[in-house]
Amino acid sequence: MPKLILLRHLQSQWNLENKFTGWTDVPLSKEGTESAKEIAKKLMGFEIDKVYTSPLIRNKETVSLILEYLGKVKEDKSSSSPFAVAWVKDVPIIIDKALDERNYGKLQGLNKDEVKKQYGEEQVKLWRRSWNQAPPGGESLKDVSKRVLPFLKKYIEKDLKKGKNVLIVASHNSLRALIKYIEKINSKDIIGLEIPTGAVIEYEFDKNLRLKSKKS
Repeated sequence: MPKLILLRHLQSQWNLENKFTGWTDVPLSKEGTESAKEIAKKLMGFEIDKVYTSPLIRNKETVSLILEYLGKVKEDKSSSSPFAVAWVKDVPIIIDKALDERNYGKLQGLNKDEVKKQYGEEQVKLWRRSWNQAPPGGESLKDVSKRVLPFLKKYIEKDLKKGKNVLIVASHNSLRALIKYIEKINSKDIIGLEIPTGAVIEYEFDKNLRLKSKKS
C-alpha cells in the first residue's frame, strides 16, 4: 500500500529568531542543519520513490540534507545550482511554488512577540491558525489550500495510485492544508493543529487512497 510522508522543514534562521517568515527566502539555522541526521533516522528503511518540495531555500536545504543522510544523494560540485545534487538512486524531486508557505503579508520579517503586543494574542492566533482569516496583505489557510489541493490531486495522488511512496517536504501552512484534507479536519478544529519544525508524519493508504493508518 502506498505511503505519504510529510516533513516540515528543519528550523530556519527566522524560526530561531521568532520572526514571521512566509515567502521570505530564509535559510536553515545552524541548529536546523545539525538536526538533519536525527530527523533522517526517522525515515530509515522507508523506500522513497518521489519527493515534492517548494522553491523556498529552507525546504530545498532540508530535502538535500535528509536525502544525503539517507545515502540517496551526493554533492554535485560541477553545478552552479543552489540545490546541487546528483541522484544516486534515481529519486526525482519536483519543486513547485504550490507548496510554499503562506504569504504572511505585512507581518513578514516582524517579531512574533512584538506583533502580539500590537494586535493581541487572540488576533494573531486567528491569523496564524484559523481557516479563513488572513494576516494583513497575506493569505489565509483557505487561500493556501486553493493552491495546495489542486497540486495534490493533479500530481501526488496520481503517484500514490500507482503505488509510489511519496515524501513531501514543505512549510507549516502548506502541510496544515494537506493534513486538513487528508484527515478531514473541519474548519473550526484546524485552529488547534500545529506541526513542529522537523516533524515527520506518515500516512498509509489503500489502492483507492482511503486512509488506513497514521504515524507521527
